[in-house]
Amino acid sequence: MTELTYAWTEEILSPLGETAVIIQCGDQLSDAVQRRVLSVCALLEKSTLPAMIEWVPSYTSVTVFYDPFISPYPELCRILLQQLNQMKESVQNKPRTVTIPVCYGGEWGPDLDYVASEHGLTAEDVIAIHTSGDYLVHMIGFAAGFPYLGGLSERIATPRRATPRLRVEAGTVGIGGKQTGIYPVDTPGGWQCIGRTPLRLFRPAENIPSLLAVGDRVRFEQITMQEYLALKRKEGER
Repeated sequence: MTELTYAWTEEILSPLGETAVIIQCGDQLSDAVQRRVLSVCALLEKSTLPAMIEWVPSYTSVTVFYDPFISPYPELCRILLQQLNQMKESVQNKPRTVTIPVCYGGEWGPDLDYVASEHGLTAEDVIAIHTSGDYLVHMIGFAAGFPYLGGLSERIATPRRATPRLRVEAGTVGIGGKQTGIYPVDTPGGWQCIGRTPLRLFRPAENIPSLLAVGDRVRFEQITMQEYLALKRKEGER
């Protein structure tokens, strides 16, 4: 395990309305910035700051929601900076890797052929590229358990649909610009739908309701329709 330290300054803190402060960890997506985000979250998890209500990580920052009647903004920033400058970044050599089985194309991936045609590829090419990627979970959001995955190949990066669908089924794997992701619940959505996984990403009855967490690594594995249906039955029995 490697430990890194940083010098945090007032410039990395900024207000978000009257009840939140943004801790900026970097200005672009990268593994290094992601590690800083995770380290800040770990610090806040252990913090006894009485004014803090919750914190929400994003691609390059962490937003802390707080009660200004307990700690006004200047006082909160002073305490946060003290804690941040004592923080050590722990970098795990082997982050958790989760394999997601996907049945590509057909009714479960209606945009697969479109993505292929946009890049002068075949559907099989798109599947091969998508399943060869090593993806980092940068953020969970939009819908409960929705993972924003970085690391998509430029060869299949495709803008979102001009008109979102009114309903995208849970488990649908999509491409939105330079990212890929998985819809955890039935919801409207505008990503290019290329396949579907039988795994449930959002499990509200469990202690940890999201299958994936920020910092996880994800790999996709192609499965057949028969394998999809068999795994779907098993998921329904959980």
